[in-house]
Amino acid sequence: MKASVVGLIFLVFSNWVQAITVAAERSDQYLPLLQGKNVGVVVNHTSLVDQQHLVEFLLSKNIKVTKIFSPEHGFKGQASAGEKVKDEVSTLRELPLLSLYGETKKPTPFMLSNVDILIFDIQDVGARFYTYISTMHYVMEAAAEQGIPLVVLDRPNPNGRFVDGPLRDISQQSFVGMHPIPVLHGMTVGELALMIKGEQWIKQAENLILHVIPVANYNKSMAYSLPVPPSPNLPNDTAVRLYPSLCFFEATSVSIGRGTPYPFQLMGHHKVKLGEFIVTPTSQPAAISPKLEGQKLFAQDLRASPVHGLQLNFLIQAYQRFNEAGEVFFDRPGFMDKLAGTKALREAIEQGQDEMTIRASWQAELDNFRRQREPYLLYPVH
Repeated sequence: MKASVVGLIFLVFSNWVQAITVAAERSDQYLPLLQGKNVGVVVNHTSLVDQQHLVEFLLSKNIKVTKIFSPEHGFKGQASAGEKVKDEVSTLRELPLLSLYGETKKPTPFMLSNVDILIFDIQDVGARFYTYISTMHYVMEAAAEQGIPLVVLDRPNPNGRFVDGPLRDISQQSFVGMHPIPVLHGMTVGELALMIKGEQWIKQAENLILHVIPVANYNKSMAYSLPVPPSPNLPNDTAVRLYPSLCFFEATSVSIGRGTPYPFQLMGHHKVKLGEFIVTPTSQPAAISPKLEGQKLFAQDLRASPVHGLQLNFLIQAYQRFNEAGEVFFDRPGFMDKLAGTKALREAIEQGQDEMTIRASWQAELDNFRRQREPYLLYPVH
């Protein structure tokens, strides 16, 4: 009897998860907008319709795709972090493949020539400093300026349950912090697109014709496992879960596992012992010149950590160990401030404030943000 009940629960749960239908798979909602148009697509390897790439799917439906634009990590999602991506010719019917993470991050009028309508379909991970939403910002702005409608095909946010972290100050605006939102904003790209337009965070926002195709049968309490890694150093759900907390370490002397089999799943150093796990970063396609390359690291293995949302204790405890050892921790303080969106987080850690005190400092801003984003939400928040 117990086994039958467990089986039934599993079946119901499986069907519940499978009921999520990403916007790209709801073609009846957007194909009519594309008929007879020259279509530009902003996509990468995550832009799938079931197991087929969106570009191939559109071509099979006799949609005229004229340009392909790609974000950081490139069309195939294989370029390492920060590596500039070059223009090339796609193997898909030799379509122009134009980089938005190379010489330019914002599509130029010339790049948008022969484009009547744009599609944005890229899987995000829900952190302000993950640059796919920055690319979307510039695509939205270029579309508004050129009078080109934009269709955003929405996908779930794997960290969508959480709203946490400091909001970005205007003084810290950068490609890793385009918008005055928290580190964890709890929004999908579709919801963010609506907010970017509605709050006029782009030039000529009022001119943008924006269509957001929502995910079906989705709410923010649902766990969502990404079908493919969204970028080379987020290879699994564990890395995606830890990414918002560990990305701050990019501005420190500490390795978070780039160049090892466990990127964004550990934190280690060759002088300051952070744990008992031994790894050595090496150069590889996903991390061409990883931090502390060739050094034996004493790391804390975080793969079994129950962390969800933003975890500050990793950062605070590592800073304390470095301080005790007389080693420099924030070796790129300016970049830390850009990632955090404010100088206040770094300064609070340097002053020895505990996690509870630091969190309290941004709660009023988070409450205001939740109210501000409310008109743009497409999915229930439980």
